[in-house]
Amino acid sequence: MKTPVRRGSDNVFADLELPDADEYLAKSKLAAHISQVLKRRKLTQVAGGKLLGISQPKVSALLNGQLDGFSTDRLLRFLIALGCDVRITVSLPHPRSLGRVQVIAG
Repeated sequence: MKTPVRRGSDNVFADLELPDADEYLAKSKLAAHISQVLKRRKLTQVAGGKLLGISQPKVSALLNGQLDGFSTDRLLRFLIALGCDVRITVSLPHPRSLGRVQVIAG
């Protein structure tokens, strides 16, 4: 028996029909950027934790995608602590649909 295959979207969380899929995707992109910065700066989890003001186990959770304990705001503050500039852009309202959250790393 063949398993049906369908093309996914750019958001795996939406494909899994999770509530708040855009927020999960945004948080995962922010966490990935934090991970890249820590690697680029060759920081250990302990050193990264000191810089971010969190324990090594929390850094480990963050780097392993366990993001339920981290708000978007907190992840943004981590990026700022790592020396990244964060820009937030708000569009005009979409009268017939809900807005969404996007992270575009440059």
